[in-house]
Amino acid sequence: MAELNHHETAEVSPDDKKKASEFKEKANELFKKQDYDKAIDFYTNAIEIDATEAAYFSNRSFAYLKIECFGYALQDANSALEIDPKYVKAYYRRASANMALGKFKLALKDFESVTKCRPNDKDARTKYLECKKIVTRIAFEKAISVDDKQVSIVEKLDLDSMTIEDEYKGPKLEDGKVTLQFMKDLMETYKKQEKLHRKYAYQILVDVKKLFMELPSLVEIKVPEEKKFTVCGDIHGQFYDLMNIFELNGLPSEENPYLFNGDFVDRGSFSVECIFTLFGFRLLYPNHFFMSRGNHESSTMNKMYGFEGEVKSKYNAQMIDLFTEVYNWLPLCHTINNKVMVMHGGLFSDSELTLDTLKKIDRNRQPPDSGPMCELLWSDPQPQCGLAPSKRGIGVHFGPDVTENFLKRNNLDYVIRSHEVRQKGYEVAHNGKCITVFSAPNYCDMMGNEGAFITLYGHDLTPKFTTYKEVPHPNVRPMAYANSIMSMLA
Repeated sequence: MAELNHHETAEVSPDDKKKASEFKEKANELFKKQDYDKAIDFYTNAIEIDATEAAYFSNRSFAYLKIECFGYALQDANSALEIDPKYVKAYYRRASANMALGKFKLALKDFESVTKCRPNDKDARTKYLECKKIVTRIAFEKAISVDDKQVSIVEKLDLDSMTIEDEYKGPKLEDGKVTLQFMKDLMETYKKQEKLHRKYAYQILVDVKKLFMELPSLVEIKVPEEKKFTVCGDIHGQFYDLMNIFELNGLPSEENPYLFNGDFVDRGSFSVECIFTLFGFRLLYPNHFFMSRGNHESSTMNKMYGFEGEVKSKYNAQMIDLFTEVYNWLPLCHTINNKVMVMHGGLFSDSELTLDTLKKIDRNRQPPDSGPMCELLWSDPQPQCGLAPSKRGIGVHFGPDVTENFLKRNNLDYVIRSHEVRQKGYEVAHNGKCITVFSAPNYCDMMGNEGAFITLYGHDLTPKFTTYKEVPHPNVRPMAYANSIMSMLA
């Protein structure tokens, strides 16, 4: 990134102003084509020549928002406002970044600033009121909760009293249990855009919560020498692409085990279908189907990016609270044959951290803003050595030396993580020691990326990559259930 205080330097010549403006126009064209990374490069070129224009920083902030670099987006919005405290778009950008990071009170302050700058702006007033609703609702929920003493949704449920209507023709649990036939029927039901009965949905959530509660925060997976094992990255509610993975690689079974590495929900508008399919297989094959928590298995993310709205639309508000309880018990990471570590985000700012420490993390909570649990869910690799503040505004960037030291200290060969879109669906970095896998092709129907999954065998753990394109899905757009303020900020 360019230095953020360039606007304090000497005056810019007319020729340089013209050149910078040309870079900005080129960046705007690329932005319209959704080529955000190249757009950022051209906005950066403009800023390096002329750092006195608030619009350049504000535009780059918007591009960073599009690729979820919320930390950088915040910095650029702040720079734009240093140059021009009345630059309204920069307040929107900063509010968007704060909303994405769950900092709703800070976002509310920015919307308030816009309404003061433009008291007659109806759009600004609408955004302010929407944000205020969220802040008020969160305060209310906090006030009525009794923290650790809060009664579990499980204890409030009376599953026996839930009747199955005669007209229900969907899949049914057998003696309350998931079977392979149930899973096949469930997937066919979902392909037809039909629903699982709420009684069975609740039963799956109750049972899978109990299963997760029995696990440590770091789960050790054993893969026999000649057996295959598959690791998948983010799915993000793209159910039909999940079905394509099973088409390409076979259904989960005791002979075909899987690990899904977080971010099962949000953004894609078939998140309910994805999560019940995954939880169903988790119950069917408890020793051969594994799931790690991602940063989107959290209440804040679910409120903003669609999962909460989707659950309320397809079921009810009580069920989202039960999902939150289940997500809080998801394991945070896994090891395969004590040689490969798999986590959603990345490594740590603490250079002395060991696997034993990870096993003992108290994970039954919402992700914190710092520390090992946060970094497991949010961190990203960087090409240069050392640590750096995260582009996301949470977690850290870690270099190849950090990866190498962690692997040596814990007697590991390499790490697999997800969390970031990759054009080929995967990326091998840090001298082959840090692998990213992302399994949602054409992410959000707009990124044009391939998806990928990793297969490896127990005897040598060498990763093999399978890539694939997106498949058609029903005409329901991504983020269809997202909080209304997110579409306002787009």
